[in-house]
Formats: sequence, C-alpha cells, structure tokens
Amino acid sequence: MVEFPPRPPKDMASIPRHVRLHMLMSVRDLHVPSMEELQLYETIDMMIRQNYHHLHPSSSHTWSLISGEEARYRPPVTAPTYGAAVVGVSGSGKTQAIRRCLTTFPQIVQHTSFFRMVNGLQQVVWLSLDVPAGGKATDLAAALMAAWKKATGSTRFDKTLAGEWRNGPQMLDEWRQVASSHFLGLLHLDEIQNLFKLPTLKTRRRSKPGEPPPELRVIDDQSLKWILTALNEWQIPLLVSGTPDGFGALTKRLSNTERIVTSGYHSFKHFWGDHDAAFRQHFLPRLGHYQFVARPMPITGELGNLILEKTAGVQRLIIALWIAAHRVAFERSDDDLRLDDFKVAADTYLSPVAQAVAALHSNDPRRLAMFEDLSPEDHSFWAQFWSSVSRS
Repeated sequence: MVEFPPRPPKDMASIPRHVRLHMLMSVRDLHVPSMEELQLYETIDMMIRQNYHHLHPSSSHTWSLISGEEARYRPPVTAPTYGAAVVGVSGSGKTQAIRRCLTTFPQIVQHTSFFRMVNGLQQVVWLSLDVPAGGKATDLAAALMAAWKKATGSTRFDKTLAGEWRNGPQMLDEWRQVASSHFLGLLHLDEIQNLFKLPTLKTRRRSKPGEPPPELRVIDDQSLKWILTALNEWQIPLLVSGTPDGFGALTKRLSNTERIVTSGYHSFKHFWGDHDAAFRQHFLPRLGHYQFVARPMPITGELGNLILEKTAGVQRLIIALWIAAHRVAFERSDDDLRLDDFKVAADTYLSPVAQAVAALHSNDPRRLAMFEDLSPEDHSFWAQFWSSVSRS
C-alpha cells in the first residue's frame, strides 16, 4: 500500500522550470499508510474471507439465495452479517486508503470449472463505486450496473440501462441476483452522504444561533431499505464510507445501526493532536524528499508547524500546499524553497479553504457546522468499542 514516486534528480538546476512543474505533480501519488489504514485492511480481509466461509457452493441455502426462488429466504443462523464503516472529513485520505486496501485482493477470479456451473464461473471478489449525487434508487441501481460492467466486461445489464422507463427497486433486485450468482465478496459504497440532502434554505435560515444544524433528509427510502436488506438477508458484506454528516444521518435513519459496523468502524483523522507524531516522524520526512529546486530547504519543526497551521493537517491540503509553494518559488530567480513560499501559497492558492481550516483548528461545533461535510458527530462509542476489541 506504500507508494513513493521517483525522487527528483540531483541535477535539478539543469531542468527547465516548466518541466519541473509537471514533475512536481508526481508528489500527488505519495502515500504513507496510517495505522488506521492497516487496521482497515484487516477489517476488509476478515469480511471477505469469513463471508466466503459461510457462503459455500455446496450449501442448498446458497443456491436458494442466488436463484431468488425463496422470496422469504433468511440466511442460516450460523451466517452473520458483515458490515463496516469508514468516516472522515473530506481530504483525510479515507477513499484512497480503501482503494489501496481493495487492490491488494484480486477483483476477478476466473474458475474454469465450478460446482453446478457448466461453463465455469467468474467470481467477483469486490466492487467499489460512489453513491450517485442524486441518491435515488434508479441512480444507485444504474451506478451498480455500470460498475459491474466495468469490472467484469459483462453486457448483462445493457438492455436495462438502455431502457427509457426504469424501476429502481426492480433494477436493484436484478443487480443483486447477478452479484449473488457471481459470489460477490464485498460491496463498497463511497460518498454515502449522497443518500441524503440538506434541508431547504428557508429551514436553515430559521435556525437560531447555538442550535445544532438541521438534520439531513433521506432522498429515497428505497435505496436505504435495499442497502439494509443486502446486508441482512443476501450475505453481501457491505463497506460504507463518507463524511461525518452522511454517516451521522445514516445511523439515525437505520434502526439496525449496529449492523453497519458489525465488522469495524474506522475514523480517519487529519494530522493534529494525537496524530501529530505520525505527520512529523513519517509523513513530512518522506514528503521532504520531493523538492524540485536546486537548493532544497531543511525539513524543520518550524516548517511542520507552518504546514499544520495552514492546512489543519488535512492530507489533501498538505499536498496542495506543497505544490503551491513550489509554484510560488518557481516565480523567483532564486532556485530554492523558503518558508515564505508556503505562507504566500496559503494566502493565495489555498485562500478559499482558509475558513474551513480555521474551523478545524477551533474544533468549535458551531463553526464546523458551517461546512456540511465537517459537521461534527459523536462516534466515540464505536471508536472505543473497536479499540477494546483490538486489545482483547
């Protein structure tokens, strides 16, 4: 899961600055896994492997589930549900972590011969997609079908997708039956907050100072019901990820909240407080290798403080600031990088996010609530629960 792009060449002074600007963009590929990401890998590994332990081809229950003949089918008592959640503010690295964890597993396993299958089986180990911004059942079903085609190359859903009239629940059930017949090992739904929408502007304006922000509203009940059914009845392990507001709304809307995190809950934090050591000892020293100037600057505590001050420790913003500081430096005749370059870059290139950064620094719920995807939710129970499980 670690990725270190090629380091800058030693003869940097001989390379034109417009070329260096494009070389600089490789820093966006830098990835230093956090401890939370390693724990997430364990969660995904357990979900996939343990579910396959129960979803065995020789079981009559398995084929009843795949065929859909028993409308009231319930998994045997020995087959638990597997669900997990990943939550973090925008830019905290949660989506990147999930994708890197998933790609350590083969997505497709081609079986030339398989139990009860004449022509073998194309097994789909995992499937990952974003919940569409519309959040409706038809949009979700279409996204699932499109993701399936991209992963498998199958034309199974082409006719349904080409149809002018679409029935969301029917499309979702059609996709589920195909996914079950190919023994889908794990379904990842990212941007889970897209299942909800903000209250109207009129409602938000009526809220008084000091009051909690209005709750998100469900866009389409059918989507949520289908997700819960997939988790409870069809033995499809489900991993959801999104921002705190989306996860908060999800857990408030679903009565079986505990099923969403039955396999784990992972909160991706920005570098600050307890996570500062990870930034200073692991992330920043490796980032410091990627200076595309003739005279690199030393990686000091002062530089670390400045970066944290201007980005609130959000990884995406740290990389953006690093690139922007180089752009400021490239405008000078001196071929070096300075602390002032980071200050100028933050005040210019990153100025639109200054208020959000200040809200994160304050940790004030009222200021954070000004930004929907920073809206604070108290998930300390799940963090403490899984921490105690890890220690036992």
